Amino acid sequence: MRNVVLITGSAGLIGSEAARFFADRGHRIVGIDNDMRKYLFGADASTEWNRNRLAADLPTYRHVNADIRDEAAMGALFEELANDLCLIIHTAAQPSHDWAAKEPLTDFTINANGTLVLLELTRKHCPEVPFIFTSTNKVYGDTPNGLPLVEKAERWEIDESHPFFAHGIDETMTIDQSMHSLFGASKVAADMLVQEYGRYFGMKTACFRGGCLTGPAHSGTQLHGFLAYLMKCTATGAPYTVFGYGGKQVRDNIHSNDLVNAFWHFFEKPRSGEVYNMGGGRFSNCSMLEAIRLCEDITGLRLNHSYSETNRMGDHIWWISDTRRFEAHYPDWKRDYDVAAILEEIYVVNRDRWREAS
Repeated sequence: MRNVVLITGSAGLIGSEAARFFADRGHRIVGIDNDMRKYLFGADASTEWNRNRLAADLPTYRHVNADIRDEAAMGALFEELANDLCLIIHTAAQPSHDWAAKEPLTDFTINANGTLVLLELTRKHCPEVPFIFTSTNKVYGDTPNGLPLVEKAERWEIDESHPFFAHGIDETMTIDQSMHSLFGASKVAADMLVQEYGRYFGMKTACFRGGCLTGPAHSGTQLHGFLAYLMKCTATGAPYTVFGYGGKQVRDNIHSNDLVNAFWHFFEKPRSGEVYNMGGGRFSNCSMLEAIRLCEDITGLRLNHSYSETNRMGDHIWWISDTRRFEAHYPDWKRDYDVAAILEEIYVVNRDRWREAS
């Protein structure tokens, strides 16, 4: 019986959530993770604590310390598991705009080449197995910044007359003629590959173009992990810098469990070459200023923050995901966590660990 779920980036936010979710439903988990996040963002971003927690909590979890770019290591693993795999969830990535500009070759080989290695091995060994890819809304580049935006007291908002106002940005937005950042470009390459293996080869593939993915298992840092890092800084007194747009930039935020639940629905009824914008939508979104206020209310502490006029290149001023395409395909899926609930859980789960570390 095929019962193994292979998860890349298994010690990260989405990977570990997926491991727990599918293990709870009786699946054996094989997780690939080499703690690349520590190399990318420093010791504070290491996922080793989460890997150890997975191993302690999930008796059937098997960890593979390997690099997804290593064709020999990946090939041997796929050959071993070919007859047992029922699902592949690919979450491993270099996830930062700013970091990608430091080492473009590293960024591209992780995000694009690594994805190609996994897709080709899936096609070779188990082409019938669904392949889920955590893409990003950064594939749209800075095109959303050309929308008719209106500055409010605490947030930027889209003009109420625009079709995107009610539900957010849908998959019809172009990905061309915009600045993506090198990270966005490497994720575009991976996104297109995942779609093409679905459309050209008929494999069951899906790109979930996430907004801000978050939750208590996030090892947030300044360069990646908005809500988790903001709450960590508020709770510990560490300095935080707001970059540009008056702190009014808006993001929708989706809890890792809500996202993985969407993966489950796709796994149950997979489709070929699909693309879904996936985020908190109008149900769960906030500006930077609104998030700071929520963190301070939850902790009872003041955030030690400063402001820089320089925004991150290619960054979005306003992003809310329209998830109705996914909901039309999978009408039983729903979100359970709004921003306040997400931040409360991040704080409660991590405050003792943060205090010990500081």
